[in-house]
Amino acid sequence: MSDSLRVRKRARTRERIAAAAAHLVMRDGLAATTADRIAQEADIARATFFRYFESKEYAVAEGFTATWTAAITDSLRRQPPELSAIDALTAAFRELAAGFEAIQGEIAEIERQTRDSLTLRAWTLLCYLNFETAIAEVIAPRLPDLTVDDPRPRLIGALAMASVRIGIDDWLRDGGSLSDRIARAVNSMAPRPMNSATEE
Repeated sequence: MSDSLRVRKRARTRERIAAAAAHLVMRDGLAATTADRIAQEADIARATFFRYFESKEYAVAEGFTATWTAAITDSLRRQPPELSAIDALTAAFRELAAGFEAIQGEIAEIERQTRDSLTLRAWTLLCYLNFETAIAEVIAPRLPDLTVDDPRPRLIGALAMASVRIGIDDWLRDGGSLSDRIARAVNSMAPRPMNSATEE
Protein backbone atom coordinates (compact mmCIF):
# COMPACT_ATOMS: atom_id res chain seq x y z
CA MET A 1 0.00 0.00 0.00
CA SER A 2 1.42 3.41 -0.96
CA ASP A 3 1.95 6.10 1.68
CA SER A 4 -0.70 8.36 0.15
CA LEU A 5 -3.28 5.56 0.09
CA ARG A 6 -2.46 4.68 3.70
CA VAL A 7 -2.91 8.31 4.75
CA ARG A 8 -6.29 8.53 2.98
CA LYS A 9 -7.43 5.27 4.56
CA ARG A 10 -6.49 6.50 8.03
CA ALA A 11 -8.28 9.80 7.41
CA ARG A 12 -11.46 7.98 6.33
CA THR A 13 -11.30 5.73 9.41
CA ARG A 14 -10.87 8.75 11.69
CA GLU A 15 -13.81 10.51 10.02
CA ARG A 16 -15.98 7.41 10.44
CA ILE A 17 -15.16 7.13 14.14
CA ALA A 18 -15.83 10.83 14.75
CA ALA A 19 -19.12 10.68 12.83
CA ALA A 20 -20.19 7.61 14.82
CA ALA A 21 -19.37 9.39 18.09
CA ALA A 22 -21.38 12.49 17.18
CA HIS A 23 -24.30 10.36 15.99
CA LEU A 24 -24.44 8.37 19.23
CA VAL A 25 -24.28 11.48 21.40
CA MET A 26 -27.08 13.16 19.45
CA ARG A 27 -29.18 10.02 19.77
CA ASP A 28 -28.36 8.77 23.27
CA GLY A 29 -26.49 11.55 25.10
CA LEU A 30 -22.85 11.85 26.15
CA ALA A 31 -23.09 9.75 29.31
CA ALA A 32 -24.47 6.75 27.41
CA THR A 33 -21.88 7.07 24.64
CA THR A 34 -18.84 4.98 25.56
CA ALA A 35 -15.67 4.21 23.63
CA ASP A 36 -16.91 0.63 23.23
CA ARG A 37 -20.21 1.79 21.72
CA ILE A 38 -18.44 4.21 19.38
CA ALA A 39 -16.13 1.43 18.21
CA GLN A 40 -19.11 -0.85 17.60
CA GLU A 41 -20.98 1.87 15.71
CA ALA A 42 -17.91 2.58 13.55
CA ASP A 43 -17.32 -1.16 13.00
CA ILE A 44 -13.80 -1.15 14.43
CA ALA A 45 -12.04 -2.80 17.36
CA ARG A 46 -11.85 -0.98 20.69
CA ALA A 47 -8.05 -0.88 20.41
CA THR A 48 -8.39 0.78 17.02
CA PHE A 49 -10.52 3.53 18.55
CA PHE A 50 -7.74 4.40 20.99
CA ARG A 51 -5.17 4.51 18.20
CA TYR A 52 -7.11 7.43 16.75
CA PHE A 53 -8.55 9.21 19.79
CA GLU A 54 -7.39 9.71 23.36
CA SER A 55 -10.95 9.65 24.70
CA LYS A 56 -14.59 9.57 23.65
CA GLU A 57 -14.82 13.34 24.25
CA TYR A 58 -12.17 14.01 21.63
CA ALA A 59 -14.01 11.84 19.11
CA VAL A 60 -17.33 13.54 19.87
CA ALA A 61 -15.79 17.02 19.59
CA GLU A 62 -14.28 16.19 16.20
CA GLY A 63 -17.54 14.65 15.01
CA PHE A 64 -19.54 17.72 15.99
CA THR A 65 -16.94 19.98 14.38
CA ALA A 66 -17.18 18.18 11.04
CA THR A 67 -20.98 18.07 11.11
CA TRP A 68 -21.46 21.71 12.05
CA THR A 69 -18.68 23.02 9.80
CA ALA A 70 -20.50 21.47 6.84
CA ALA A 71 -23.86 22.80 8.05
CA ILE A 72 -22.58 26.37 8.58
CA THR A 73 -20.62 26.61 5.32
CA ASP A 74 -23.43 25.04 3.26
CA SER A 75 -25.92 27.51 4.75
CA LEU A 76 -23.57 30.43 4.03
CA ARG A 77 -23.20 29.36 0.40
CA ARG A 78 -26.98 29.27 0.00
CA GLN A 79 -27.43 32.90 1.03
CA PRO A 80 -28.26 35.38 -1.78
CA PRO A 81 -25.09 36.84 -3.30
CA GLU A 82 -26.26 40.42 -2.76
CA LEU A 83 -26.12 40.01 1.04
CA SER A 84 -23.12 41.46 2.82
CA ALA A 85 -20.81 39.16 4.75
CA ILE A 86 -22.43 40.01 8.10
CA ASP A 87 -25.98 39.76 6.75
CA ALA A 88 -25.19 36.39 5.17
CA LEU A 89 -23.82 35.14 8.50
CA THR A 90 -26.84 36.24 10.50
CA ALA A 91 -29.17 34.68 7.91
CA ALA A 92 -27.20 31.43 7.94
CA PHE A 93 -27.32 31.09 11.72
CA ARG A 94 -31.03 31.93 11.68
CA GLU A 95 -31.48 29.06 9.22
CA LEU A 96 -29.57 26.71 11.54
CA ALA A 97 -31.57 27.65 14.64
CA ALA A 98 -33.74 24.52 14.64
CA GLY A 99 -30.64 22.35 14.63
CA PHE A 100 -29.31 24.04 17.77
CA GLU A 101 -32.62 23.43 19.55
CA ALA A 102 -32.62 19.74 18.56
CA ILE A 103 -29.28 19.04 20.29
CA GLN A 104 -29.30 21.62 23.09
CA GLY A 105 -29.23 18.91 25.77
CA GLU A 106 -26.09 17.40 24.26
CA ILE A 107 -24.49 20.85 23.87
CA ALA A 108 -25.15 21.63 27.55
CA GLU A 109 -23.65 18.32 28.66
CA ILE A 110 -20.55 18.69 26.51
CA GLU A 111 -20.05 22.32 27.54
CA ARG A 112 -20.25 21.47 31.24
CA GLN A 113 -17.78 18.59 30.91
CA THR A 114 -15.47 20.77 28.82
CA ARG A 115 -15.38 23.49 31.47
CA ASP A 116 -14.24 20.93 34.04
CA SER A 117 -11.31 19.73 31.91
CA LEU A 118 -8.34 21.87 30.84
CA THR A 119 -7.53 19.34 28.10
CA LEU A 120 -11.03 19.43 26.65
CA ARG A 121 -11.13 23.22 26.98
CA ALA A 122 -8.03 23.48 24.82
CA TRP A 123 -9.54 21.06 22.32
CA THR A 124 -12.77 23.08 22.18
CA LEU A 125 -10.80 26.22 21.37
CA LEU A 126 -9.19 24.32 18.49
CA CYS A 127 -12.66 23.29 17.29
CA TYR A 128 -13.78 26.92 17.32
CA LEU A 129 -10.66 27.89 15.38
CA ASN A 130 -11.60 25.31 12.72
CA PHE A 131 -15.08 26.85 12.51
CA GLU A 132 -13.60 30.34 12.20
CA THR A 133 -11.28 29.26 9.38
CA ALA A 134 -14.10 27.58 7.46
CA ILE A 135 -16.35 30.64 7.81
CA ALA A 136 -13.54 32.94 6.70
CA GLU A 137 -12.97 30.96 3.50
CA VAL A 138 -16.65 31.01 2.52
CA ILE A 139 -17.33 34.62 3.52
CA ALA A 140 -14.24 36.15 1.86
CA PRO A 141 -15.77 36.50 -1.67
CA ARG A 142 -18.54 38.71 -0.22
CA LEU A 143 -16.04 41.34 0.94
CA PRO A 144 -15.29 44.31 -1.33
CA ASP A 145 -11.71 45.13 -2.29
CA LEU A 146 -10.38 41.90 -0.83
CA THR A 147 -6.58 41.60 -0.76
CA VAL A 148 -4.38 38.54 -0.33
CA ASP A 149 -3.45 39.40 3.26
CA ASP A 150 -6.83 40.92 4.17
CA PRO A 151 -7.61 40.23 7.86
CA ARG A 152 -11.37 40.81 7.50
CA PRO A 153 -12.45 37.23 6.66
CA ARG A 154 -10.69 35.82 9.71
CA LEU A 155 -11.92 38.66 11.92
CA ILE A 156 -15.51 38.04 10.83
CA GLY A 157 -15.13 34.29 11.37
CA ALA A 158 -13.70 34.89 14.84
CA LEU A 159 -16.46 37.39 15.67
CA ALA A 160 -19.14 34.92 14.55
CA MET A 161 -17.83 32.12 16.75
CA ALA A 162 -17.28 34.49 19.69
CA SER A 163 -20.95 35.41 19.32
CA VAL A 164 -21.91 31.73 19.40
CA ARG A 165 -19.81 31.18 22.54
CA ILE A 166 -21.43 34.18 24.23
CA GLY A 167 -24.89 32.93 23.25
CA ILE A 168 -24.15 29.49 24.74
CA ASP A 169 -22.69 31.07 27.91
CA ASP A 170 -25.81 33.22 28.39
CA TRP A 171 -28.07 30.22 27.79
CA LEU A 172 -26.21 28.01 30.26
CA ARG A 173 -26.35 30.77 32.88
CA ASP A 174 -29.91 32.06 32.36
CA GLY A 175 -31.77 29.35 30.42
CA GLY A 176 -34.37 30.09 27.78
CA SER A 177 -34.08 29.15 24.12
CA LEU A 178 -30.58 28.26 22.86
CA SER A 179 -31.40 29.24 19.28
CA ASP A 180 -32.76 32.62 20.46
CA ARG A 181 -29.64 33.25 22.54
CA ILE A 182 -27.33 32.43 19.63
CA ALA A 183 -29.43 34.44 17.17
CA ARG A 184 -29.38 37.46 19.46
CA ALA A 185 -25.60 37.25 19.89
CA VAL A 186 -24.93 36.75 16.16
CA ASN A 187 -27.37 39.53 15.19
CA SER A 188 -25.42 41.92 17.41
CA MET A 189 -22.54 41.74 14.90
CA ALA A 190 -24.54 43.86 12.45
CA PRO A 191 -23.81 47.59 12.86
CA ARG A 192 -26.78 49.65 13.98
CA PRO A 193 -27.49 53.23 12.90
CA MET A 194 -26.61 55.81 15.51
CA ASN A 195 -29.55 57.61 17.05
CA SER A 196 -29.79 61.37 17.16
CA ALA A 197 -28.75 61.56 20.82
CA THR A 198 -25.57 59.63 20.09
CA GLU A 199 -24.81 61.72 17.03
CA GLU A 200 -25.02 64.88 19.09
